[in-house]
Amino acid sequence: MRYAHSNFEAFARPVKPEGVENRSAWIIGGGLGGMAAAAFLIRDAQMTPSKITILEASDADGGALDGAGNAETGWLIRGGREMEEQFQCLWDLYRSIPSLEVPDASVLDEFYHLNRVDPSSSPVRAMCGKGQPLPDRDSLTLTGKARREIIALILADEEKLAGKTITDMLSADFMKSNFWLFWRSMFAFEPWHSAIEMKRYLARFVHQILGLKDLHTLKFTKYNQQESLSKPLATWLTDQGVVFRHGVQVTNVAVDTSGGKKVATHIDWRESGTEAGVDLGPNELVFVTNGSMVENSSWGDHHTPAPIDTTIKDGSIWQLWCNIAMQDPAFGRPDVFCGDTTKSRWLSATVTTQDARIPDLVHTVTGRDPFSGRTVTGGPITIQDSAWLMSWVVSRQPHFKGQPKGQMVAWLYGLFSDVPGNYVKKPMQECTGEEITREWLFHMGVPADQIDDMAATGAITHPCMMPFITAQFMPRSPGDRPKVVPDGSVNLAFLGQFAETPRDTVFTTEYSVRTAMEAVYTLLNVDRAVPEVFGSVYDIRMLLQAAAELRDGKKVPASGLLHHLTDGTEIDDLLERYGLI
Repeated sequence: MRYAHSNFEAFARPVKPEGVENRSAWIIGGGLGGMAAAAFLIRDAQMTPSKITILEASDADGGALDGAGNAETGWLIRGGREMEEQFQCLWDLYRSIPSLEVPDASVLDEFYHLNRVDPSSSPVRAMCGKGQPLPDRDSLTLTGKARREIIALILADEEKLAGKTITDMLSADFMKSNFWLFWRSMFAFEPWHSAIEMKRYLARFVHQILGLKDLHTLKFTKYNQQESLSKPLATWLTDQGVVFRHGVQVTNVAVDTSGGKKVATHIDWRESGTEAGVDLGPNELVFVTNGSMVENSSWGDHHTPAPIDTTIKDGSIWQLWCNIAMQDPAFGRPDVFCGDTTKSRWLSATVTTQDARIPDLVHTVTGRDPFSGRTVTGGPITIQDSAWLMSWVVSRQPHFKGQPKGQMVAWLYGLFSDVPGNYVKKPMQECTGEEITREWLFHMGVPADQIDDMAATGAITHPCMMPFITAQFMPRSPGDRPKVVPDGSVNLAFLGQFAETPRDTVFTTEYSVRTAMEAVYTLLNVDRAVPEVFGSVYDIRMLLQAAAELRDGKKVPASGLLHHLTDGTEIDDLLERYGLI
């Protein structure tokens, strides 16, 4: 497996790997990573689709790419997906998956044209003071010290960041900035999260710094991610002949680690209460989704808080990884990620409106009609003075195909779910959907005498507790995540947010698809390069633009030693073009 940063190989059809007609594959986990692996096995490795089996514990496909419910009892989404044009592997996949919305088009075609016609932007990136825009929302408010800390973190060696947290590397100067407010609410970082992951995000998304204040660099699907991303992929795989087996809890994969090789020999599972499994022959491959952000997700309703379940159960994907990891150190250390859910949990909530009052309120706050069919908030609007650090999103409506006219769906989440709210004096994680709606309406500027009735009768809100939602951000060291294909592995690969691939960032759709592509290409020696992670951190133009943004547009006088050395050169032209001098 190799990387490429040109399009020389991007459109080449790989030669059929020798002997692939005799190979078969077992994929554990039907999330995006698992389904992407199946797609690459078919498209690029040219494996017979009927020889590919996806084992999934739940009754749905897509993993975290969810979307369910109905107009009467309320719609359900655990989260949303922020995407961008530089998700190289994601778009490589979806160029081959037929759209379910547009005839004779791919999902990529559909997505591209939608975002060209209706580009993202945020009318109010942050707010405070009960419905008022944050006064300095057009500034990142970074001090010189904070800017230097950002640069130092980007340049730091990952090995020297092992086990360190964000607050180990970035001071109070940084934490007080709007940059941190925007960055953490966009990507869900906490101060105690991994310095390595923060470094990777800063380097991987240097170009996203240009959009922090208005989110114009983001792109979104037409509907929720289940209907826009998961369903088209699952439909295509089913049509090709891939076997989906739901309700199968994989409990272990036995691996022979003798002789310097790692060979998966048996899969154990539980189906309908019965223990079963399969012996693996020399031509069978195994792709394991190890760990899950949405494991143990639990729903409440308008009158019931979401319960907190942190148990690592037998048959869970976390226990599966633990069982595999006990067999060899190369398979990672799952306890690093699932061992402290107080630092990996937060709560989200889906609001389904019942009348025009809340949609009218959103119209007032954003200046955009939520029923226009176009971009509304363009990503999260963060409430700066919220004790829960609540952010809220109204995506293009309808957010579900089955949504009736005049009904709006909003999504909320709070990074601090364990502290009392400003209006509702309870921790968010102890609140019913109605209480969470009250807190949101308070921050939206609804008069106190209207809040309770509007929350009680104007919406149906379902809270969702996710104990492991940021487990992938826990402080880590090299080796805590297994390599996509561990050294010496003959037929075993890992997929998803807890497998290790260089430079890319977890908590993205791109990471799931990249690990799938790397796994398939490596185990089957596919003669086509995997697209390199976008190199914005190595592009002087991107770095200069980001530097200008970090300075909030404050220019350096075109004089002094630097100007003397660069005057009359292309460097001088670049410094002027991107607003640094």
